[in-house]
Amino acid sequence: MNPAYTNKEMMALAAGRLVGDGDILFAGTGLSMLAATVAKRIHAPEAVVFFETGGIDPALEELPLAVADPRVMSGTSLNSGLIEAFAILGHRRLRTISFLGAAQIDAYGNINSTCLGDYHRPKVRFPGSGGACDAMSQAHAVILFMQHERKRFVDKLDYQTSPGWLSGGDAREKAGLQRGGPMAVVTNLGVLRFDNETKRMYLDECFPGVTPEEVADNTAFALDISRAGQSAPPSPAELTALREQVDPQRLILGPLPA
Repeated sequence: MNPAYTNKEMMALAAGRLVGDGDILFAGTGLSMLAATVAKRIHAPEAVVFFETGGIDPALEELPLAVADPRVMSGTSLNSGLIEAFAILGHRRLRTISFLGAAQIDAYGNINSTCLGDYHRPKVRFPGSGGACDAMSQAHAVILFMQHERKRFVDKLDYQTSPGWLSGGDAREKAGLQRGGPMAVVTNLGVLRFDNETKRMYLDECFPGVTPEEVADNTAFALDISRAGQSAPPSPAELTALREQVDPQRLILGPLPA
């Protein structure tokens, strides 16, 4: 990664660029919260951020550390609760975009945030779905965050926590999920999207200094890299806003680049 910026900074900005004015952003904890705030503060000022704990359109004068942080309720248009938040998430007339992370992902964007190994005798047990399955099932679209490693980008999930495009094609619609699905995966190496017809993942953009072959080598399933372009590096204006307005205390961003 370019020493002028960090992986987290590039990922947050790349995700924010995917958001448009008028989008309704469902933010979780960590990098997804950072990306939603970036989108609102830098790329799409008319977007609306909300949290599953019920904070709707907060001021975000300070970056919350988690969805239960009281700052998600500061300066809101409405303080509600879990039921109201998920009702907004699934509202058919709203372009809701959910930001999520996971432990594993497959070629069709199905994710595992439950366990590694056998479910009944796992090698590692993770927190589980939380609201992830609801978000993947109900939101208009989903942006996923992953570290790009073969052990995470797998041919077969150890456990399917939340549905992406299932087996591809029209499988999601046939399963009764009438809208939604993953729109992009943002990793420390680039941005991946899903083919309009097959719904299989392909490489859309490499981050500066990363080659398509490097992304393919870190993916355990066959990955189409023929369409790959290169992401624009963070602009000075983006980095200034990210560092001075979004997360000046670097609570989520972490240390500045050396």
